[in-house]
Amino acid sequence: MRFEIKFSGHENIRSNHQKTIEITKETHLTPQGDCIVGVNATSSCSDLPLEIKDKLKSPEAKVSFSIRVGEHEFVVEGMGHPDLILTHSEDIVIRKSDFICPRTLAVKCDKASDFLPREMVSLLQDPKTKGTFTITVE
Repeated sequence: MRFEIKFSGHENIRSNHQKTIEITKETHLTPQGDCIVGVNATSSCSDLPLEIKDKLKSPEAKVSFSIRVGEHEFVVEGMGHPDLILTHSEDIVIRKSDFICPRTLAVKCDKASDFLPREMVSLLQDPKTKGTFTITVE
């Protein structure tokens, strides 16, 4: 099962957090938001279809995320969890740890935003850049 979320770049994107990756529906971003790779997202955790949420809450759920910007693609693998809350109305966060809050979409991910190729980060620092965040749950 797949779900696509569109997002935009922002001049303050740093993408150098070592434990998380975030996209947000917010339009404003300060340099402190160093895990954020996109703003103006078309969906947050609360907007995900119920079918995706149910699959993410399976203990065996394997999740992959594809972040596409122009000709670049960055793929992250992670896990769902039975305790996921998935109710945050603005954000989606994928985590290397097993920390769960309303913004958490997946845990035990194999990469964080500091792994995002710097060419992609440069593109994302242009507010005109558009990207796609695709969630695939097995």
